Amino acid sequence: MSLQADVETLWERSDDLAPADLTEDQQATLDRFLEALEAGQIRAAEKRDGTWEANAWVKQGILLNFALRETQPREYGDVTYHDVLPLRETADLGDRGTRNTPDGTVIRRGAYVGRDAILMSPAFVNIGANVGDGTLVDSNDVVGSCAQIGSDVKLGANTVIGGVLEPVEDAPVIVEDGVALGAGSRVTSGFVVGENSVVGENTLLSPRIPVYDLVDEVIIYGELPPERRAFQRFVESSIGEHDLFDGGAFKPAVVATHVEEETLEGAEREDALRE
Repeated sequence: MSLQADVETLWERSDDLAPADLTEDQQATLDRFLEALEAGQIRAAEKRDGTWEANAWVKQGILLNFALRETQPREYGDVTYHDVLPLRETADLGDRGTRNTPDGTVIRRGAYVGRDAILMSPAFVNIGANVGDGTLVDSNDVVGSCAQIGSDVKLGANTVIGGVLEPVEDAPVIVEDGVALGAGSRVTSGFVVGENSVVGENTLLSPRIPVYDLVDEVIIYGELPPERRAFQRFVESSIGEHDLFDGGAFKPAVVATHVEEETLEGAEREDALRE
């Protein structure tokens, strides 16, 4: 049977299983699954016909590795920690020209990191994450479970990339090739950042926050189109006239311009947001 078939079969039986009940073959399936993730042979989401789609069975495999393993004391340096999985072995990273600097960079089992990437400490890359070739994960960055980070991406310091492990049918956060995220940015809840976009510092990208795309003159949710320059702004709230808010209330929004366009006149930008 294929790895996918083995995982799906184990998933169907998992409600009746405990870690102590696993056969050698079932334990081997969990181990082979993690190895395939780390080798980049499988991934939690893929782009099909221009749309990112979750591979539900891969997310099922990740959940099985939590549910069907027992928490154990483990050693990292001089510290004892407790988890269901050990940290990822990193000997293969050096062979591919990738750097992970000490001390405090954590790569969990089941994460893939490509060639010539750089992971600066302290950073955390969770199970199921896929980090592409030549990508920089800077200090204090978090790459959540199942997040898909493209090649030649720059994640500025203190950037948080959410995951989306459940529901298994939902695509995780996607950051496509060539994206630069400014320091302190956050990308959550399955948001897709289009390739070659540049995102300003401290920008929050979430499906609940509108993106005012001044290139195509539309308001969109859940994605930033390719080749955009985006930054956080605040627009008038529907409760702006409330007595508790002296001077009006505001809610966050994202403004997107063409990536080659350095500036827009302030008044023009504000007028576009309020049309």
